[in-house]
Amino acid sequence: MSKQTGKGPFILVTGGCRSGKSAFAQKLAEALGPDRLFLASAQIYDEEMRRRALAHRRKRGAGWRLYELGADEAAGLPDKLGEMAHPGEVLLFDCLTLWASACMRADRAPPGFEGLCRKLAAALASLPGPVLAVQNETGSGVVPLTPAGRAFRDMSGIVGQCAAARADCVVLMVCGLPLLLKGKLPVSF
Repeated sequence: MSKQTGKGPFILVTGGCRSGKSAFAQKLAEALGPDRLFLASAQIYDEEMRRRALAHRRKRGAGWRLYELGADEAAGLPDKLGEMAHPGEVLLFDCLTLWASACMRADRAPPGFEGLCRKLAAALASLPGPVLAVQNETGSGVVPLTPAGRAFRDMSGIVGQCAAARADCVVLMVCGLPLLLKGKLPVSF
């Protein structure tokens, strides 16, 4: 149980692209309980992204409720989370990075973005069941060439830091391997 909420652990799973974040988070969520909500933040703008979303849905299989977050809902998510999650239900939020990109306005962070990230992290930590949030570690690469790319990288770093500060457990995925950075996993594999 979480020390912060008494309701269930808040686990952040981070790592680079194709590091195994989503697969690990899904496996952990399935081990934490039979009632599960998948909160998807990806925006489907093209056929390739649609195929990716369908592949993720097939890998999850039955036993999941699904909520697909619209881009216009991103900034209001912290206030809406409590209505989404049922008591005792495992929430898998994939992912914080795409949530941050949905919050971007005019190729930059909206005013008060860091405060919004802290509010989101607090809302996730207070839910009535286990919470897993996935986040892309974007700061380990090269400095993006465009102002929009740098803003996105910065926003991803901010949301990751806010989530990690509130999380009971933080896992860094590298080459499909989990490296524990904070806390301990509530189940063993």
